[in-house]
Amino acid sequence: MIGEWIGIIDYGSQYTQLIARRVRELNVYCEILRFDTTAASLAARKPLGLILSGGPASVSVENAPRCDPALFDLGIPVLGICYGMQLMAQTLGGTVRPGDRREYGKATIQRLEAGGLLDGLSERADVWMSHGDQVLTLPPDFIALAHTPTCPVAAMAHLEKNLYGLQFHPEVVHTPQGKQILRNFLFDACACRGDWTMSHFISESTAAIRERVGSDHVLCGLSGGVDSSVVAALLHRAIGEQLHCVFVDNGLLRHGEAETVETLFGEAFGIDLHVARAGDLFLDRLRGVVDPEQKRKIIGATFIDVFSEKARNLGEVRYLAQGTLYPDVIESVSPLGGPSVTIKSHHNVGGLPDDLHFELIEPLRELFKDEVRLLGRELGLPSELVDRQPFPGPGLAVRIVGEVTPERVTLLQQADLRVQEEIRKLPNHLDVWQSFAVLLPIQSVGVMGDGRTYENVAAVRAVQSLDGMTADWYRLPYETLESISSRIINEVQGINRVVYDISSKPPATIEWE
Repeated sequence: MIGEWIGIIDYGSQYTQLIARRVRELNVYCEILRFDTTAASLAARKPLGLILSGGPASVSVENAPRCDPALFDLGIPVLGICYGMQLMAQTLGGTVRPGDRREYGKATIQRLEAGGLLDGLSERADVWMSHGDQVLTLPPDFIALAHTPTCPVAAMAHLEKNLYGLQFHPEVVHTPQGKQILRNFLFDACACRGDWTMSHFISESTAAIRERVGSDHVLCGLSGGVDSSVVAALLHRAIGEQLHCVFVDNGLLRHGEAETVETLFGEAFGIDLHVARAGDLFLDRLRGVVDPEQKRKIIGATFIDVFSEKARNLGEVRYLAQGTLYPDVIESVSPLGGPSVTIKSHHNVGGLPDDLHFELIEPLRELFKDEVRLLGRELGLPSELVDRQPFPGPGLAVRIVGEVTPERVTLLQQADLRVQEEIRKLPNHLDVWQSFAVLLPIQSVGVMGDGRTYENVAAVRAVQSLDGMTADWYRLPYETLESISSRIINEVQGINRVVYDISSKPPATIEWE
């Protein structure tokens, strides 16, 4: 399905995925590959160029990851970044040694050669360094393109073979002109057209889905989240009435969420939507349970029971669609640990009974999260869905600390609604990764009117993050915090105190349970 593409060989850098994102931002498709990918396997797939990532190892260490030397004889441009540059230099006859001074953080390079890879850069440019080793002597026929006071070769090139190396990281925002360097490599050196767009992806994906599915039918578990919603919209465009969506209303969703999903997908999009209203069943099984892990297991098992029953009622369905994303695919293979090692599986609907035999369709497995949001907009999904914040699979059950009861669910839904409404008023509300209310298992004394109250406490959580792996608490304006607190206490009967969570991840987690 993919035409032109760039391969990114991963040597374990924390920035490898960021390289891929930057390349795709320039409308060029790329894939992250294992460090031991062979030149022969690449030659069969015909990439237009290769990028060798950075990594934590030193090329002088015996067990450091190496590359197939034949990569440099494929006749395609290669760009080595940090460790990738050192590996290129060593493999092709140069020498690498520990630097007299390690460089971590901001540095300024002095350009030695105009044009080429550094075309468009200032003569002196700020860059981001992160290395201990450095290239001491260049491989034969290479020239230095730039240096710093402590790094004699900050950039190098073999102009005839289109081989390039950068000691710094062009992919990070701390290298202000880094995107220009990547642009030079992709469009000048590799001659990419830059036609990786969401409209292009839609046309190719729908054609591929139609060809694979034929006259068979596809089941999609629709949660109302971004990934499953985009999967459903894409499949519906491709195969229409052959798609059947199952939406399980577990009674633990945000206020009005179930009705929104049913209206949008069932009525506006005309998708064959089967809604399982199972809130009473979920809440009955959660009665008396306070341990968060037990809550998750009960909700997961109940979901499978409800989903499976709906699936059986649909009759003969061959395929199950899932919202697997590219980071899930990357994380499922260890880049530096020998043969493919599964770290974790990413199945939206795992543990289905043996009598439900499905073949998987994963139409988003080539995309990053931000690309999925772009795709959703291209497919006509509304902003309030495409820009939706991550929501935990167990729903509000893990935001109710203690026992989950119908009364406590309603209380939290109402408090959370006020949080969402006030934060959406902020002009930069999309900068907030997640925001929500948590219902605590304590009560506090308050005064409302002339009377004493003894009611529930709600905590408000708002964080900023790039991927959810780490997060910092969001500095909401005092006026917003005041509005949230005032509205919850005055409008939600049963809560008389609001607190704000200012812990970061780590050591805390984003969710409370």
